[in-house]
Amino acid sequence: MKSATPLLPVDYAAVERAAARLENHAHHTPVMTNAQVDRRTGCKVYFKCENFQRIGAFKFRGAYNAVSNLSAAARKRGVITYSSGNHAQAVALAAAQLGCQAVIVMPEDAPQVKLQATRGYGAEVVLYNKHQTTREALATRLAQERGLSVIPPYDHADVIAGQGTAAKELFEAVGTLDYFFVPVGGGGLISGCAVATHALAPQCRVIGVEPEAGDDATRSFKTGALQSCHNPDTVADGARTPSLGKLTFPLVLQRVHDMVTVNDTQLLAAMLYVWERMKIVVEPTGALGIAGLFEDKVSVPKGSRVGILISGGNVDVKALAPLL
Repeated sequence: MKSATPLLPVDYAAVERAAARLENHAHHTPVMTNAQVDRRTGCKVYFKCENFQRIGAFKFRGAYNAVSNLSAAARKRGVITYSSGNHAQAVALAAAQLGCQAVIVMPEDAPQVKLQATRGYGAEVVLYNKHQTTREALATRLAQERGLSVIPPYDHADVIAGQGTAAKELFEAVGTLDYFFVPVGGGGLISGCAVATHALAPQCRVIGVEPEAGDDATRSFKTGALQSCHNPDTVADGARTPSLGKLTFPLVLQRVHDMVTVNDTQLLAAMLYVWERMKIVVEPTGALGIAGLFEDKVSVPKGSRVGILISGGNVDVKALAPLL
C-alpha cells in the first residue's frame, strides 16, 4: 500500500484568501505577448509582468498578505525581515500601508536602488557584513530584543500564498497553459505559483529556473535532499539565497515538474532581449524564466502555450552597465 501524500504547508484555499486580502492593494499586473518571441520559440508565450507590481516586483504580494494577517497587537509592535532588496521594499511598503514600523536587515553591498527605495518607504535599515554574520541570525536577535514579528522572504505560509496570486491572475487572464517558467531563489514564488497551477491547470508543467552559480534548488529537486549554496556569485541578486526553506522544499518536490539552470551570460542575453524587443525593464532575476525557455533547457513542443513569470524590474543600472 502506498503511503499517503504528506500534507503540504500551503493549499489553494490559502491563495484564494490571499487574493481577497490583496484586492485593491496589489496591482493586477498586465499579461504581455510579443510576436518576435513567439516566432523565435515557435510557441504562444504569455508574460506575467510582475515588474509592474508595486515596488517593482512580485514580493509585494506575499509581504502584504503576511503583514495584514498579523494581529493588531503584533502590527503595533512592528515587523522585521532580511532581504537583498525586493522583499525589503515590499515589507517596508506593506508595513507603511498598514501603519506599523518595519526594520529591514540588508547586506552592505545591496543594490543602491533597492536600498534607497526601502528607506524611502519609511523603514529602518540595518546593514550587515555578509562575510561576518548571517542575516537570519541578526534579524532573529533584533526580533527578540524589540518584540518584532519576523516576515521572512520566502519560507512563510502567508508569503507563499501571496506569491501564488500572480499565477492565479495569469490563468484567469489567459486560460490553460502547457508550460509555466518561474524564477527560483528561496522558492516562495514558485511554491505559491505551483500550488495555484495545480488547482487551476493541473496538466500544466511548472518549470523552475535558477542561476547556474546558485543551483541549490535544482540539486535539491534532483536528489530529493535539501542542498545549499554559500553566497553564490551571480548577477541575479534576487536568487542569491542559500537554500530552499522548510516550507518551500516540500512544495517544490510535490508541485514542481522540473528545475533547470542558466548561466549569467545566458541570463543577461535574455534580459537585454526583453529590454530591446518588448521595451520593458526587467532585472536579471526577473529574466530567469525567459532564459530557461530561450536556452531550450526543457524540450517544449512547437505550438505550446507557455507562461513566463517576470518577477521584477528593479535594476541597478550603474552596476549592471559594465556587464552588458
